[in-house]
Amino acid sequence: MGFTAAELDALYGRTLPDTVGPGLRLLFVGINPGLHTVAVQAPFARKGNRFYPALFRAGITDRVIDASAGLSEVDRAHLFDRGVGVTSLVRAATRRADELSRAQLIEGAAALEVRVAALAPAVVAMLGVTAYRTAFARPKTVVGPQQQTLGGAPLWVVPNPSGLNAHETVATLAAAYRAAAVAAGIAVYDVPGLETAGRPL
Repeated sequence: MGFTAAELDALYGRTLPDTVGPGLRLLFVGINPGLHTVAVQAPFARKGNRFYPALFRAGITDRVIDASAGLSEVDRAHLFDRGVGVTSLVRAATRRADELSRAQLIEGAAALEVRVAALAPAVVAMLGVTAYRTAFARPKTVVGPQQQTLGGAPLWVVPNPSGLNAHETVATLAAAYRAAAVAAGIAVYDVPGLETAGRPL
């Protein structure tokens, strides 16, 4: 599904509803929606984003979901059946996450605390350590499970799936997401050869 630059630019500041269903176990928190994502009203919809390939490689989903034209009802139901949901730290859409101001990230963090408390997932996985450090004023945070909770839920900080995060691969993203999913009580599928901490799962 193609959009002109003008059509996408007109979507700056628009928002995306949360993708959450009953039985929520693992809530992924993106930094903010991109313009294409808002255009089709589906999280991580831009082609080239590695979120859905990483979910599949992690054994969280049974297929690679293609959200580039929007989430199909079948794929949305599959995410909900797996206990997976998606929200954003900042609601407003931009072309790139680095366009967000520090104030927007901090304001987003306060709103996110309230939203997570209401959604009550088993685990929250924040997608992106740099944005998390700024939003929550925790500059020394490293990727992995955190001592702090978020909205009362156990918190993991995991790598951002954007292609701009070039030092991560689908395999390393998958290993991080799988660990958070297991902590959330999701029965992950067997994935031959997937490694975590240098050892096959």
